[in-house]
Amino acid sequence: MKMKQLQKMMQQAQSMQAKLETEMNEMTVEATSGGGMVTVCMDGKKNVKSIRLSKEAVDPDDVELLEDMILAALHEASAKVDEVLQEQIGSLGGGLLGGL
Repeated sequence: MKMKQLQKMMQQAQSMQAKLETEMNEMTVEATSGGGMVTVCMDGKKNVKSIRLSKEAVDPDDVELLEDMILAALHEASAKVDEVLQEQIGSLGGGLLGGL
């Protein structure tokens, strides 16, 4: 009986992993910095899909500010991905733990 329960739990875990993988591929988060002058779009695997810069963000005399705004938007997008994934893992984990 315990072996069947273990097998069932393993199947549930594999199913949840596949579901999470699909959600990560489909997820898109967007983050901005500099009051919207820099926008970064990232998928659930933290691959950067796009970076948009407003014309006001591009100042040849202050490249460091633009670099800082890009980094800030990247960090914010990465944190958003982590937050969404934590929520999804938490909700998926409840199903697995409920089988114990």
